[in-house]
Amino acid sequence: MSKPKNSLSNKSKAWSGRFTEPVNALVQRYTASLNFDQRLAMVDIDGSLAHAEMLATQKIISKSDLVAIKKGMAQIRNEISKGQFQWDLALEDVHLNIESRLTQLVGDAGKRLHTGRSRNDQVATDIRLWLRGELDQILIQLKALRSALLKQAEKHAATIMPGHTHLQVAQPVTFGHHLMAYYEMFSRDTERLQDCRKRINQLPLGAAALAGTSYPIDRAQVAKALGFAGVCHNSLDAVSDRDFAIEFCAAAALIMMHISRLSEELILWISPRFSFIDLPDRFCTGSSIMPQKKNPDVPELARGKTGRVNGDLIALLTLMKAQPLAYNKDNQEDKEPLFDAANTVLDTLQIFADLVPNLIVKTDTMKKAAEEGFSTATDLADYLVKKGLPFRDAHEAVAQAVKLCIKKKCNLADLSLTELRAACGLGKQEKFIGNDVFAVLSTQGSVESRHHLGGTAPKQVLAAIKKARADLK
Repeated sequence: MSKPKNSLSNKSKAWSGRFTEPVNALVQRYTASLNFDQRLAMVDIDGSLAHAEMLATQKIISKSDLVAIKKGMAQIRNEISKGQFQWDLALEDVHLNIESRLTQLVGDAGKRLHTGRSRNDQVATDIRLWLRGELDQILIQLKALRSALLKQAEKHAATIMPGHTHLQVAQPVTFGHHLMAYYEMFSRDTERLQDCRKRINQLPLGAAALAGTSYPIDRAQVAKALGFAGVCHNSLDAVSDRDFAIEFCAAAALIMMHISRLSEELILWISPRFSFIDLPDRFCTGSSIMPQKKNPDVPELARGKTGRVNGDLIALLTLMKAQPLAYNKDNQEDKEPLFDAANTVLDTLQIFADLVPNLIVKTDTMKKAAEEGFSTATDLADYLVKKGLPFRDAHEAVAQAVKLCIKKKCNLADLSLTELRAACGLGKQEKFIGNDVFAVLSTQGSVESRHHLGGTAPKQVLAAIKKARADLK
């Protein structure tokens, strides 16, 4: 294997003045961030223009310098947009590449742009600007997914399915109620991101390297120009902490956890063992050897990608945990996990916002499954309590009835009135079990009886959807 060249010239580096030897070629590649931070180019230009406007307003640079900077930045933005910009790894990162090109275009005015700032507060500002934009796009997709869930929930507000605990049939619920549980999860995810945005939306620029600057800058002007709600109040903190990025990744990990739970259910439901739903073909793939297969690749991948977003969060937490104040080169490693988390969440939400409203729901199969596993046993116990039997006695009585059903290989509703009374140990005590018991033992009667706020009764599901739609506007 050939060895890298021993060194590269420091000639074009912004910091090269006090060095006596060039940077080693391997070190050059090891320390450069250009391969992944190019995506910050447009927000870097936005930040630089706001900074230049402020410098001119404060008479730190001349109006003619500002005009030249604006003209040069317009050309650079155009070159980047058209893929014509010549990126140079020797310039390390997106910031120095843009500054170098600006100086080529407008001369000394380009060199004056960096007055009163450091790459430390520059990159912190760029990341916040970029993340704010990504977060806003994620919020849009979260809203689309929530809207899709409402659409399906309304369609299936009365569609009966088995509710599970321990993945065992527990009680009947409606599919609409089930979907509304995910609506609530993604609503909390939305609230977390909205709250996180407040802490992202603070301007670090003006902190310079770590101690602020002696120039008479106006940070409020820059904050207003860039749409920040305020400024970071401590220069050391402004350049060195990435807790806003960690908080975003934590919120992203929670979103993906909720997506993963939904994915797991979709994977189970599409299986012939459940056969509750089918997925449109565009969300699935086949097998290279088994021609009959239809694999739920999208939910499976989403379930798997949850792990990488969790990893992004852990990477950032680990990155920050032992850094002394203020800025350290470690923080160059903040971008790739952050970029990955944002990309993954945004793509996943966009796909699921399309997948959810296009689910093919097999209502008959769902209802039949809800009638298995003695799902109305609790309803029978509640019925006995309402007739005057203590709950613990009612619980034991129904357990005996279930044992009889297991022996007879039938459901509770299949027992005759006499068998039901005998199985419950109630003999001919008609006051405890009458003909009205069979309405209680139906899955329809079960879901309709949960007619309270948060319950699974179809009317309550529709009321929850109505409220949710109002909240979404």
